[in-house]
Amino acid sequence: MKPQTPAEGILLLKDYGDSKVYKIVCECGDCDHSHNIWIEAEEDYAVTVTTYIQQKTKWWELNRFKIIWTLLTKGYIEYEASIIMSEQQALNYSETLKKAVADVKEFKDSK
Repeated sequence: MKPQTPAEGILLLKDYGDSKVYKIVCECGDCDHSHNIWIEAEEDYAVTVTTYIQQKTKWWELNRFKIIWTLLTKGYIEYEASIIMSEQQALNYSETLKKAVADVKEFKDSK
């Protein structure tokens, strides 16, 4: 199995040269399970990879008093996010990360 171009489940949203933004979609097709990845070359040529996942709750399905009590006693509420990838998508994901890191480093070095 080899990485694909274009890659299944990996969407390039923006390419700023020194940073790239990708949307990774879940195999189940639910938009709520997707997440975004930013690969950026910083000023000191360090490369950072940041993953963003938008969490959502269905307040009408939850016990509000338990949530309020947890917020008061712990100071936070825990949520879990997951993404399901096929073998091909996981391979595409890793190859996209490797290529994006190399691309943003090369862009920064060329300046």
